[in-house]
Amino acid sequence: MADEHQQSGQPQEIPNLVPTVKQVIAVSSGKGGVGKSTVASNLACALAQKGLSVGLLDADLYGPNIPMMMGSTEGPEQKDGKILPAQSHGVKLISMAFLVPEEAPLIWRGPMVHQYLQAFFRDVLWGDLDVLLIDLPPGTGDVQLSLSQMVPLAGAITVTTPQEVALYDVRKGMAMFQKVNVPLLGIIENMSYFVCGHCNERTEIFSHGGGERAAEKLGVPFLGRIPIDPAIRGGGDSGKPIVVADPKSPQAEAFRTIAQKLMDGLGGAEKSGPSIESLLKKVTQPSDKP
Repeated sequence: MADEHQQSGQPQEIPNLVPTVKQVIAVSSGKGGVGKSTVASNLACALAQKGLSVGLLDADLYGPNIPMMMGSTEGPEQKDGKILPAQSHGVKLISMAFLVPEEAPLIWRGPMVHQYLQAFFRDVLWGDLDVLLIDLPPGTGDVQLSLSQMVPLAGAITVTTPQEVALYDVRKGMAMFQKVNVPLLGIIENMSYFVCGHCNERTEIFSHGGGERAAEKLGVPFLGRIPIDPAIRGGGDSGKPIVVADPKSPQAEAFRTIAQKLMDGLGGAEKSGPSIESLLKKVTQPSDKP
């Protein structure tokens, strides 16, 4: 059975519900509040600026924020019984936020989550895309497991902050992806440091170097650091990610550098990676202190 193959770590045949998409990449986080959706929206825009055709699927069904962060005021249209994704900043978008009233809560069990996530692949006319980024909900739940059964993923990237509690959840999340045979493309450390706008002094608000240590310990690439900055937050609130609002800023350059590393890594992403046994062992071990 499929579940037995997943739990044993054996490869399985995965249907491809988006055959016109070259690379499907999951953007994940072990816990909420680390800026995963901010990173996903900026990476999508940065990849589009590099000339790629890009889609962004908001799979955080319970807390969909991508339309607001991307400044998408017009929802998707229909064509021949299918859904045409919305577009913003050169990126195609789909989100549950387009389909339900703004303040309506979703109270769904696993089968409903699976059904709607499947519809976002099967019933959306994504067209020819180089990359489809999937903004996942935090943690390791129904969406993550359903996703691994619906499309062959090029890999997963994980967003974290430097403090130990966030890194502990990263190790669990990455072990989950490895268990369902999803390649690990790397770790992004968000809110890595703050540079004072008056004195230019750098402050490590949430500790230092945790994301890089976790990547080294897990044997996956460290993709880079994103500073904590009011302009990045403001870009999300205004619907203009920083790479669009201020493309020459150091903050935007940090996202573009990570986007380039991601592009470079896709060509040689290994399907094997570290063993699940080694990852699970590392989950139970605290990372080294600086």
